[in-house]
Amino acid sequence: MSASASSASAPKPSKEELDIDKILNREASAFQREVEVDRILKAFKLNPYDVLDLDESCTAEEVKKKYRQISLFIHPDKCPHERAPEAFDILKKAESELSDEKKREELDATIRYARNSLLKELNLPTSIPNSDPRLQDLNPSFKTRLRAHSKQMLIDEEVRRRKAIKMNLANEGLEARKKDEEIAQKKRKAEDEKTWEDTREQRVDSWRSFANSSKPKKKKTKVAILG
Repeated sequence: MSASASSASAPKPSKEELDIDKILNREASAFQREVEVDRILKAFKLNPYDVLDLDESCTAEEVKKKYRQISLFIHPDKCPHERAPEAFDILKKAESELSDEKKREELDATIRYARNSLLKELNLPTSIPNSDPRLQDLNPSFKTRLRAHSKQMLIDEEVRRRKAIKMNLANEGLEARKKDEEIAQKKRKAEDEKTWEDTREQRVDSWRSFANSSKPKKKKTKVAILG
């Protein structure tokens, strides 16, 4: 029997079977969306490459393409996960940081520094390519180790950044308090000067009264009558 005859005689799936397939596909799609949301939520937020699941060597166009794919996949309107909006915002922030040339250069510089540091620990030259067999045979893998090194350095940088912000805020607060105190002193001085001026006449009158009361009174001399 020919293949065409066999396919022609094969029974067509019933409507009920087609409906079941649609439901299963829909449920599988929903499950995959939720899995992707969980992956983003668990990703290291300080490393946009980790959030977008991209290699550090990716191009700007690859960043945009991957972002479009994932953002459509986990969009809150399509994904039933209750934290889909949060994951969507994290994804958007990661794409924005990698699209910013200055931010990406700073991130790449940190990762390069982490790579050089790791290679030195392994007693390997920093010029060694990732394809070198000495890196391929590592366990855990070089990529895993580099991600761990990069993560620690990014955390250290974030801690320093937050401390700097805190110190700046403290300094700004100190300056603000100094300015407030200067304003308060000027205000008190102005009020004191106004009070001094307003009571000028009263002080003059008081002085006059005091001066008059302190003058010695002339005693009347009795004139002796002779004879």
